[in-house]
Amino acid sequence: MDEPDGGVLSHAEFCYRSQHEYAAAIVAFVQTGLTAGEPVMVAVPGAKGGLIGDRLDDLPGEVVFTDMAGLGRNPARIIPEVQAFLDKHPGQRVRYVGEPIWPGRSAAEICEAARHEALLNLAFAQAPMTILCPYDASGLPGSVLADARRTHQEPAASGATGQTWRDNLPPRCDQPLSPPPAEAEVLCYDTDLALVRRLVAGYARRAGLDAERIVDLVLAANEIAANTISHTTGTGVLHIWDTPEEVVCQVHDQGEITDPLAGRVRHGPDDRGHGLWLVNQVCDLVELRTGPAGTTVRMHLRRAR
Repeated sequence: MDEPDGGVLSHAEFCYRSQHEYAAAIVAFVQTGLTAGEPVMVAVPGAKGGLIGDRLDDLPGEVVFTDMAGLGRNPARIIPEVQAFLDKHPGQRVRYVGEPIWPGRSAAEICEAARHEALLNLAFAQAPMTILCPYDASGLPGSVLADARRTHQEPAASGATGQTWRDNLPPRCDQPLSPPPAEAEVLCYDTDLALVRRLVAGYARRAGLDAERIVDLVLAANEIAANTISHTTGTGVLHIWDTPEEVVCQVHDQGEITDPLAGRVRHGPDDRGHGLWLVNQVCDLVELRTGPAGTTVRMHLRRAR
């Protein structure tokens, strides 16, 4: 990839076909940064970090490794962690390796990770940062690789705004979510959040979630339903259902979320906007669709952490 100048964001994808190619390219990327005195954050899934770290043992400089399988389980959690790393190094250019998509992720997870990749261009448009995102060209479908080319294309990666970042967003990321299954339980609510909490807790208990996971799901559903009451004049509709792998809770109302980074930016204790942030922290995946026709938030909690 071309090396950037000054404070311009550089956000490039790297398609690899072997572990050797993968490790060699990322090690070279990290070494270039360390030689220039740039701190580096590497977020790759599982044991892949060892492929890189073992080759960097004797190099001076700061390299922080994070398991993307944990951090990026819900892709909406990634940007805040990258921002925190950037904030630790004011006045410095930093490097970030992020691999949020890998073979075996669900279609919904891949879609939200592609949205995350597009949002990187907005969140760090003016940041002194060099980002490299690896993609397994031997294991991922061609459609995913095509989305990667779109989310990493210039010029949006070096000057995105609240409007132009969508030029990088794959169209399927804004398609309406599939309808809830016919067997889902349904609740229309207006001002009584106790009904929401009671339905979600009871369903999650019957579905076999453990106590801690039930608390997380009730908190998430309550926060989104509270937004209906606070920010719209109509009622909301909640659906909840389960699969062998997870429990899914969806809330729809007539409001519209205009900030594309909502829920991905840490707010101060006295600021508004904590609800969606909390939801992203406790859920394994959050799908959000919003527009003039209303907002749908679909929250996933796996049966096992």
